[in-house]
Amino acid sequence: MFRLRYRLSLYLSALLLLGATPMLAQTGPTIQLTVDASQAPERIIRTHMVIPVKPGPLTLYYPKWIPGEHQPDGPIANVAGLKFSANGKTIPWTRDLLDVFTFHVDVPAGVSELDADIQYLEPSGMGGHYTSGVSATDKLVVVSWNQNLLYLAGIRAEQQTFDATLVLPDGWKFGTALPVESQSGNRVAFKPVELNRLVDSPVIAGEYFRAINLTPPGESIHHEIDLVADSAEALDMSPETQKGLTNLVAEAGKLFGARHYRDYHFLLTLSDYVAHFGLEHHESDDSRLPERALLGPQASIEVGSLLAHEFVHSWNGKFRRPADLSTPYYEVPEKTDLLWVYEGLTDFLGNVMATRSGLWTDQDYHNYLAGISASLGPGRPGRTWRDLLDTATAVPGMFGFGGWMNWRRGSDYYEEGDLIWLQVATIIDQQSHGKKSFDDFCKLFYGGPNEGPQLKPYTFDQLVDALNQVVPYDWAKFFHERLDSTSAEAPLGGVEASGWKVIYNDKPEIAVRQRFGGAVDAAYSIGLTVAGNGQVLDSIWDGPAFKAGVTPGMKVLGVNGRTFSPDRLEEAIKESTTKAIQLLVENDDYYKTVTIDYNGGPRYPHLERIANVPDYLDSNVLKAHAPHE
Repeated sequence: MFRLRYRLSLYLSALLLLGATPMLAQTGPTIQLTVDASQAPERIIRTHMVIPVKPGPLTLYYPKWIPGEHQPDGPIANVAGLKFSANGKTIPWTRDLLDVFTFHVDVPAGVSELDADIQYLEPSGMGGHYTSGVSATDKLVVVSWNQNLLYLAGIRAEQQTFDATLVLPDGWKFGTALPVESQSGNRVAFKPVELNRLVDSPVIAGEYFRAINLTPPGESIHHEIDLVADSAEALDMSPETQKGLTNLVAEAGKLFGARHYRDYHFLLTLSDYVAHFGLEHHESDDSRLPERALLGPQASIEVGSLLAHEFVHSWNGKFRRPADLSTPYYEVPEKTDLLWVYEGLTDFLGNVMATRSGLWTDQDYHNYLAGISASLGPGRPGRTWRDLLDTATAVPGMFGFGGWMNWRRGSDYYEEGDLIWLQVATIIDQQSHGKKSFDDFCKLFYGGPNEGPQLKPYTFDQLVDALNQVVPYDWAKFFHERLDSTSAEAPLGGVEASGWKVIYNDKPEIAVRQRFGGAVDAAYSIGLTVAGNGQVLDSIWDGPAFKAGVTPGMKVLGVNGRTFSPDRLEEAIKESTTKAIQLLVENDDYYKTVTIDYNGGPRYPHLERIANVPDYLDSNVLKAHAPHE
């Protein structure tokens, strides 16, 4: 709840968007920032700041709404040791009663510089969302600047300049999109940078580091991937994956027709002990995978899934961003109702780019499309009470819940965005009789001259107007019908218009067990997803297992009189046409035996060609558009 001070902030930010905020038009002084990560292996990062000030009341913020995380999750609880001083004397501070991210200081007379010290204490375990999760191990660290600074209230982020210096453990190397001013030993000084650009430019560093050039032939802008890992062996990227990433850079340039950055750094952290996610930045990303992710047979698929998505965000999410997500500083709440564009369109384009670049095969994309089509239809009964728009609008309060995903719904604007934007692509093709494509929209909406990283906000009406410039159509009606729908059926118009349909048979896709981390995916048969240890991950609401009394959080101990194993559960489902399925289930420290009323055998989703309908999916959407090496 934002109450008095936040209502004032909201009022000021609203005026700002109207160009009527002289209070926020001022330019702040240059702040000296030193972040000492030399104790990163002990999970301690120390910050010292020197802030030019004038005597009187001063308000400072700790960043709260972190761009790309879509929630007020700045890890204030991990900050300790806050101390202000000047001229060798400690100065008292108070925390705001209504906002724990806000601090007040009365600057004494005669003080022109305020020293501020904090420590950021890396969390233990895997707790925390995104960057508030574990970001340091004995051999590496990911420095997110927003976690290690305070900034001035009432001044736009781009009007606050920081002279930032980073201190690393001896011998560690680093990667970042931030321009370096100088380096002496383990001390790195960066060129003066605006706060919004600093927060948008994380640093990865570690004992085991590797940088690989990914710039395609003939490309004038430098691209590279910076790798940091918990072992030297983990840095061994295959030539095939490297080629796919180079192709990804080429394909993105072809799709958008422009780049909006000085250069680009894929930042990939490989560790089993950091939080795993991907977070977009304008000139880089912050992507994290298990330590040996590059060494397995699925390396290109995993890397393609994550890095292609975050790379597309440089255009969709960073350069073009919904106006209500384009706040002037990090204490102003974001309105997230257009995440079905910010994230949904990025998911569609990221997976398409992964396929066009060769990181995915066409069959990999088919498997993905079939899976999400099924999961959003019979696998997502929550669609009948909660529309897609609400999954975007409610994001700031909905991260972190556990089971019942099929009934609660989560951030479905990702997967459903794939389906909606695929249909947009087919409509453009059909309405223009093949003369226009979705790529034309991308060039129109995301193109223009490269003036370095910049923000160009948009509204829903501007999005619709851009689509109408490509192909006239009632796009507003099209989107509202899908955003407001509570149909039990997934929006499969684009799948079918592209020449394919979703079918179910008893043949799982290749490596389905590996894709689910050893779990049994029986969502479309008995309505269960069960981990390799028997833990019930999800139970389809009103599905066969649900009706038998099996719900998330329980544990399957036995199958048809024998100890549980994934293979035995799958065998029982195969035999269900002639034999009932009995499960021994543990619920807390109670046991019960249940019989599941199901006799349909295994059911897995697949794509199948529609006879006499052109294959627009493979021949156009997924086809490589740029020259490959």
